[in-house]
Amino acid sequence: MATYEREITGPVGLCLPDGQVDPAAIGWSRRPLHRSSIPGWGRTKRWEYWCVTTPTHLVALTVSHLDYLALNSVYVLEFGPGRRREFERTAIVPGGRGVRLPDALAGSVGTRPLVVGPERPVRGQVRVEIVEEPGGTRLRARCPGPGRVPVEVDLFAALPDGHETLSVVVPWSERRFQYTSKHTARPATGTVTVGDDVLPFGDDAWAVLDHGRGRWPRRVHWNWGAASGRTDGHTVGLQLGGEWTRGTGATENALCVDGRLSKIGRELVWDFAPDDPMAPWAVHDGGAGQVDLRFTPFHVRRVRTDVGLIGNRTDQCFGHYAGTVRGDGGRPVAVDGLLGWAENVRVRW
Repeated sequence: MATYEREITGPVGLCLPDGQVDPAAIGWSRRPLHRSSIPGWGRTKRWEYWCVTTPTHLVALTVSHLDYLALNSVYVLEFGPGRRREFERTAIVPGGRGVRLPDALAGSVGTRPLVVGPERPVRGQVRVEIVEEPGGTRLRARCPGPGRVPVEVDLFAALPDGHETLSVVVPWSERRFQYTSKHTARPATGTVTVGDDVLPFGDDAWAVLDHGRGRWPRRVHWNWGAASGRTDGHTVGLQLGGEWTRGTGATENALCVDGRLSKIGRELVWDFAPDDPMAPWAVHDGGAGQVDLRFTPFHVRRVRTDVGLIGNRTDQCFGHYAGTVRGDGGRPVAVDGLLGWAENVRVRW
């Protein structure tokens, strides 16, 4: 199903004074142009999710505020030859005390520093810092790791001049909507230290951002896939979504080839086995000619939660994409072994 989304080219507010989505905000842009302040309270979700990958290891940082609690986490996965180590630390903050996610300002994802958690975390505590610096974003984190060894993250996700990203408003109704800014193929550098082990992030390290602000339905199902790297002589970022946008007239689908964004105004088809997420996946546009991809997982990160207000069933698979994509220029780009993920999520929140 094709959509007919308009491209936004100037600053716009996300909401009207009464908290409804502003009709002028509905559309997409090549750089963040929305002021994402959401007046009032109730069913409001705010988060920052960063995942930085290399050919042998990756790290993901999450800061989220769900109205009635906050969840902040650090996730590390090693998968190089002869290495397989997975670690995750999540801090739950009832009421979201001390967690304040800044609203996005037109022209940037967020100019104010985001800092949560104590300076020297202990037990189940997590500290995450996300700070805009000239040329990109500084990502820092600390938490107790496996065997109580410290884990420290210090990475820089560059945003090269002219590098385009996808920002889009998805409206379920006047009162239920989501603003998301998805960045792919941002070159990254730095280190993640686990005890005495230093994991380097250098020439083939890539950062992906999922910045979200919105008011959500009680229950929702989504697929999300992303990947970044060099393939067929190009730097390619894949941003692929599904299910949650169906029927809204909007999608979160886009390709970034050598820094130039191509919006995909069509719902994608996701063929996979929910009960066997490690089986191969297929993601395509139904023969329209822009996306024809296969995804082969090598690891699944499973989350199962059913506590009071919150229920979460997540299978996030890390693996490699192969196939063909076409940007607005029309020339096919062969995707061969592009590292990323595909996930299937059902949530009650």
